[in-house]
Amino acid sequence: MTTDTEPVTDLESVSEFRDRARTWLRQHLPPAPPPDGDAYSEESWERARQLQRILYDGGYAGICFPDEYGGRGLTPAHQQAFTEESAAYEMPLLLNVPTLAICAATLLDLGTEEQKRAHLPAVLRGEEILVQFLSEPSGGSDLAGLTTRAERDGERWILNGSKIWSSGAYAADYGLCLARTNWEAPKHRGLTLFLVPVRGEGVTVQRIRQVTGSTEFCQEFFDDVALPEEAVLGRVDEGWDAASRLLGHERAALGGTSPYTSGARPHLGGEAERLLELARATGQLDDPRTREDIGEARAMNVVRDQLIGHVTAAIASGALPPSAGAITRLFSAENAWLQTDTALRIAGSTAATHAPGDPADTEKIGLDYLFRAAWSLAGGSTEMARNVISERVLGMPREYAADRDVPFNQVERGRR
Repeated sequence: MTTDTEPVTDLESVSEFRDRARTWLRQHLPPAPPPDGDAYSEESWERARQLQRILYDGGYAGICFPDEYGGRGLTPAHQQAFTEESAAYEMPLLLNVPTLAICAATLLDLGTEEQKRAHLPAVLRGEEILVQFLSEPSGGSDLAGLTTRAERDGERWILNGSKIWSSGAYAADYGLCLARTNWEAPKHRGLTLFLVPVRGEGVTVQRIRQVTGSTEFCQEFFDDVALPEEAVLGRVDEGWDAASRLLGHERAALGGTSPYTSGARPHLGGEAERLLELARATGQLDDPRTREDIGEARAMNVVRDQLIGHVTAAIASGALPPSAGAITRLFSAENAWLQTDTALRIAGSTAATHAPGDPADTEKIGLDYLFRAAWSLAGGSTEMARNVISERVLGMPREYAADRDVPFNQVERGRR
């Protein structure tokens, strides 16, 4: 019988690992709390760090990360077993996306040995939070058209520009920032990915208030930020390859195929049991239309889970390319829309006029509906996901782009 701190060997079966995890979770983590009105508060991030440290000390952090970087070196099947067992417990869900599933996974793929040993164990201990610095205020979906620049100054780089829609940047320690380092190359071939300290000199983070009242998203300003040579992640001027790897991890995270997340997965559309409770609370459980709506929502979740399993296995076996994660990312977005719309239809006007005495969940339903459009943008727009599926999975021709092979300093920008 292994203890919490004994190493897990490759011989431990998934079922044995599941049994041990079930016992450990019951002894070390409290039940999952009800939804918090401000899930992105400073206190929530600090609690996530604490929970991550508890997982690390117990041997359940970074289950699919290599053991030489603080992980467990186990299989996605082990991670899936832990995810299922931990769903009912308080977990550091804030760290799943983007820290673990996107940024740390990209660092694992592209980082030097020194970068991986410096940052991955710290991430898995809850000591470092990582975010993405990709989108720009004028960029839209054309990520490769970015204008944030990094210029070489001797043995360092000087970063200037701005990024936006960075989730959780105010609580982060480092950001993976894509910047232009060669203006004479076509836009996809003059970029470099950097690891930027969020609290470094010259970095300013401003939180953005959304219509829901949340200030999760941020805009960052870089004013002559000095970065050492070792801040480069991947190769200089080959940042598009690095960004493509990062975006692949992002699609996997948002689509549910990433092996690096643990605990409940609310970003995949929620669970239909919530709709049953809502229908019961509003006295509509016997209404035929409501029952049909709940049945459709439940069916969509079954399809979602089967699709995630199928695509995950196909990518792992090589039957599908990693870009097939765009399939589950697209489906998860459409499922999130359906679940949100169904909840609003059942809640009715109380979703907008929530008052004392109304079912407790109706206030959150109204806010979820206001946030509905985000699911068509998070992890790359659904239109971009369709492009990825058509071009990289189905092998269809790429759509025409007039600036594809034009040096970026010759591309017209900012004109209407």
